[in-house]
Amino acid sequence: MDRLRNTVRPYAWGSATAIPELLGQEPTGEPQAELWMGAHPGSPSLVDRGDGPRTLAELISADPERELGAATTAKFGPTLPFLLKVLAAGTPLSVQAHPTLEQARAGYADEERRRIPLDAAERNYKDANHKPELICALSEFEGLCGFRRPADTADLMASLGVPGLDPLIELLRTKPEPEALSGVLATVLSMPADTARPLVAEVATAIEAAADGDPTGMLAGYAFAGRSHPGDTGLITALMLNHIVLAPGEALYLGAGVPHAYLRGTGIELMANSDNVLRCGLTPKHVDVPQLLRVVEFRAEQPRVLRPEPGPDGERHYPVPIDEFRLSRFTLGPETRRLDGRAPQILLCTEGTARLTRADGAALTLVRGQSAFLPATGTDTALDGPGAEVFRATVTL
Repeated sequence: MDRLRNTVRPYAWGSATAIPELLGQEPTGEPQAELWMGAHPGSPSLVDRGDGPRTLAELISADPERELGAATTAKFGPTLPFLLKVLAAGTPLSVQAHPTLEQARAGYADEERRRIPLDAAERNYKDANHKPELICALSEFEGLCGFRRPADTADLMASLGVPGLDPLIELLRTKPEPEALSGVLATVLSMPADTARPLVAEVATAIEAAADGDPTGMLAGYAFAGRSHPGDTGLITALMLNHIVLAPGEALYLGAGVPHAYLRGTGIELMANSDNVLRCGLTPKHVDVPQLLRVVEFRAEQPRVLRPEPGPDGERHYPVPIDEFRLSRFTLGPETRRLDGRAPQILLCTEGTARLTRADGAALTLVRGQSAFLPATGTDTALDGPGAEVFRATVTL
């Protein structure tokens, strides 16, 4: 068992307080957006097995079967298949979508062939992997997820009374669903700046005026996005997406091609081991319109809120349709729980104090905000700590 030393990513949209509070640290006053736990080369966790700190990525690379187990290595390759994060949004993230595995491999190979540096602003593919993800709310968590039905978006836009939206409303009401959604997105993202700025300002003003009378809070979410990114056409893109609020413990699964944006709140995010993002608004970063239109799935879909399902030995898991990651949680009472040791796993304590004990007597204590990597030893680990809450990230074999 290895206690992890993790990196905090200070993106501008991050909360200044949520991650420091989880870690028991004083806020610095700067935004702290994501706490990364895993072996992604962008910010791998550090472990110390007595010979000084090494990255988890280096340890796994040196002996994949010892760390991941033969079954995980055979199924997913010699790298940790998932990346666990705590995400703390103080302001909205970009509207974005992620590629399929095939799209990621092709896009990465193409950008490598063209020798685009990994840190270049115009780089779309940081690795050759897909990035399905799960977000589980720790606090109330507000976001946008998936296209709403074109007719519903047309009605919402029409209710704002902004004449500049009329061509988009016409598309939404007269074209078949995929053509309507792709046509509106392409039109919005391709607007010249001198057309976009006044239109976005008028839309933002109309949303603000209507938000006070909206009992659902939906328009308040869009208004928050507009205030956070003034003049950004992503505000119009956001109107095409379903507004959703997760209560603590609820989750969303996001597959390839689903446009989404997180607006505010703190959550546990678990994903395939990738950092590939195609952006389509609410961002000053690069937006590659042709690449984005190839990646996005133009299909209306109502988000499905996931709630944890009971499993063996007190574990509650969030069902997802892929095997690269599996998220579960333990709310510990007086009983000792047992963790199957056949697959690699990362544990994160979010409340109280948890204790891990192996059959050989080795033990590790985790307090709130601390995490540990458990290699695939093949033997179970005992977990106890009355009152503690522990999230577990692993794979499905």
